[in-house]
Amino acid sequence: MSGLGELDRPGAPESGEGWDERSQEWAVGERAGGVAAGARPSSAPRRGTGDPVKALMHRHRELCERAVDPLEIAAGLEAHGVTDRTAVRFRHRDVFSLAEEMYARIPRGDDTAPRPAPATLPRPRPDRVLLTLLPGALCAAAVTGLRLTQGRTRLLVAAVGVLAVALALRAVLRRGPLGPRGGPRPGRARTRAWTCWLVAYAALGDGLLEAAVAGGPDGLPTGAPDGPLPFTAAPLLTLTLACVPAAWCAHLLATRARRRLDASRGLEEFTASVQPLLLGLVALFLCALGTLSALCALVLDEPAVPAPTLTLGALLFLARLLTVHGFTHAPAVVLGAAGTAEALAVATVFAGRLPGCAFLSAPVETLVTTWGPASVPALLCGAAALALLVHSTRTLTRASAHARTAQPC
Repeated sequence: MSGLGELDRPGAPESGEGWDERSQEWAVGERAGGVAAGARPSSAPRRGTGDPVKALMHRHRELCERAVDPLEIAAGLEAHGVTDRTAVRFRHRDVFSLAEEMYARIPRGDDTAPRPAPATLPRPRPDRVLLTLLPGALCAAAVTGLRLTQGRTRLLVAAVGVLAVALALRAVLRRGPLGPRGGPRPGRARTRAWTCWLVAYAALGDGLLEAAVAGGPDGLPTGAPDGPLPFTAAPLLTLTLACVPAAWCAHLLATRARRRLDASRGLEEFTASVQPLLLGLVALFLCALGTLSALCALVLDEPAVPAPTLTLGALLFLARLLTVHGFTHAPAVVLGAAGTAEALAVATVFAGRLPGCAFLSAPVETLVTTWGPASVPALLCGAAALALLVHSTRTLTRASAHARTAQPC
């Protein structure tokens, strides 16, 4: 905040409570950046207010008027850059105590009205819990149908299965713990588009990349069960079944963070307590995802390659956590970068066949020859997931990320 240091200057004593004309005049002067004050001679008497909190209340008047508890004011101040160090300039030990005074001094029709109790998130509703099971159940039914049918019937089953799973996922991602808070935000459409691409690559990308490196469909090993471009169903089934642990971990993060927000007495204390919680829940989700990946590969009799599924699942989980709490820009950018890199990896292999362009495909071909086609998405999604994890430890550990998440789960 500009000019916050000026709020400590002494001045004439105040009379009355709430907002008055002198504090409003001071707030206007403070927003002007102190230019007018600097133009006055140093010997001239400086008009000010002995109550700097009033000027801060004017600056955040809308926040103070719509706040339902001091925690909401504290989160709003933090979002505007007010830290515990800044609160000391307002003669408070931390932002929480500053927010409590601001909340107590909000003009009300009935000053004796009781202060609302801290909001808490309810337990997950049974219908929402069953809803998270629906995508995995539909995906399992679709995979079973694909293995029992042939020809046009198989195409029809595939189309119906994709539509049914997509609608189920849409319902899961709009309600409950994985549903976004607040109204529409920019970036969600791009996030959905890149998510669809990454999931499609998980099912078809390895076969396409292996065919490209081998010289085309004729270069693939004979006897492939699904033709020239094998379809890998285990990653799809794993990711859809992972909606259950993802929703549970998101609910745990929201409830535990809110409780710690109620108990914290400073922003640094809250951040220090939420960071281990966030990292622990990410690790818990990865353990569940790894178990599901191994089980799906065993049931479907497919090669167990957990690395690309784990990295993609971690990437999508972190992106969803950020979207749930209102941070939509970073997920859209990181998912877009990972999806673009996967598309370029396949494109460079085909471009390397042009005369004099063999160097373009050398990195990808070397990686595929050494570690297999699954190493490409594992490397790209792993790097993207790590970037989102670092970003999450900075954004999801802030009080402002959890102050308004009390919605039905």
